[in-house]
Amino acid sequence: MTTTLRPTEPLQHNADGTRSRRYQVCVNSRPVGGIRLATHAQYGPTVACVSELRIEEPDRGRGRATVAALAAEEVLRGWGCRRVEASVPGGADVALRLARALGYVVRSRNMTKRLNGTPPVLPAGSVPRPMTEAEFGPWLAYEREEFARSLIASGVPAADAHKKADDGHNRFLPDGLATENTLISVLEHEGEAVGKLWLGLWPETAYVLDVEADSRFRGRGHGRALMLLAEAQAAAGGKDRVGLHVFAGNAPAERLYESLGYETTAYNLGKDLL
Repeated sequence: MTTTLRPTEPLQHNADGTRSRRYQVCVNSRPVGGIRLATHAQYGPTVACVSELRIEEPDRGRGRATVAALAAEEVLRGWGCRRVEASVPGGADVALRLARALGYVVRSRNMTKRLNGTPPVLPAGSVPRPMTEAEFGPWLAYEREEFARSLIASGVPAADAHKKADDGHNRFLPDGLATENTLISVLEHEGEAVGKLWLGLWPETAYVLDVEADSRFRGRGHGRALMLLAEAQAAAGGKDRVGLHVFAGNAPAERLYESLGYETTAYNLGKDLL
């Protein structure tokens, strides 16, 4: 039996500069599923995104998804793409195993936690305050480089990594410290600054955009205190959940989030197209 991709629409040229196309997954011309291919809005036309891969229940377990994914890679090579990204929902273990078997590497994951309505209490001696303008510039430059460094370590080219960091700052901090629905805090412990938290109060959720304990004070529970602060600020802002993004390989952060009750909502994977 032959598994192929059949376009179901013309090639789409989207307003964000990307192009995309949906396909049927067919076995001997019989439709058994679908897939969507697109170029990346931030990284440009040489980076692709695979999404919406599905195989109908009667045809699962027969290698249809594997062949469809490989056929998609051939289409993307024809588009001139050199890298492909995909996202797998948390708990979709079969899909995650398939992606790994095809050479995709988990580069990060998205996590979320539902709040119970009772703001947590910070440890004794830990007190938050708003970041000052004098602190903002140095912190922003440091945060940019650290975020880009994490992207580069996960396989993203340096130019793309710095562009994504800059795009994120332009999107989420257009007015600096005065940006609406944005809280950038410094956590002090017994009068000394021990960490920083950047929290967005978005319509559907609170989101931790950056959190870091100062390297001089790590291993003393300040990272946990910063995450408790995020929950307290989210609850005060009327949000019932907190989301975040963590890079693969940051084991201390992953263990901390899991211990606080965060659950994985998506695995973000990448693969170089040779």
